[in-house]
Amino acid sequence: LLQKTLLNIEGLGRELDPDLDLWATAQPFLESWMLEQIGPQKLLADLRDQAPTYAKLLPELPRLLHKALNQNAQQSSINTLVEETQRLQALVRNLLYTGAGLLVSVIWVLLLLYFKR
Repeated sequence: LLQKTLLNIEGLGRELDPDLDLWATAQPFLESWMLEQIGPQKLLADLRDQAPTYAKLLPELPRLLHKALNQNAQQSSINTLVEETQRLQALVRNLLYTGAGLLVSVIWVLLLLYFKR
């Protein structure tokens, strides 16, 4: 919608002044707006506003870091256990298929021997 609006404004502006360059005209306004939104002064103001929150979190940082590292290690252990379980399930499945195949083969041979008599 913003692009469509800008296109309409540029079209109207060119009807009034064919030499109008909307981007050159808007550049100073856009630069000042960007500085207000994400410039160094905005960053400093945000840091100043957030300082009380950071001051409360700073003493807890070592405990939070330790907790995060422990959770990461536990998650790694859980992932390893899941992978091992999946491997064991695949092995058991293969053994069952092999056993079933052997059982069918033995029954087949026994049936062949029985009906040959």
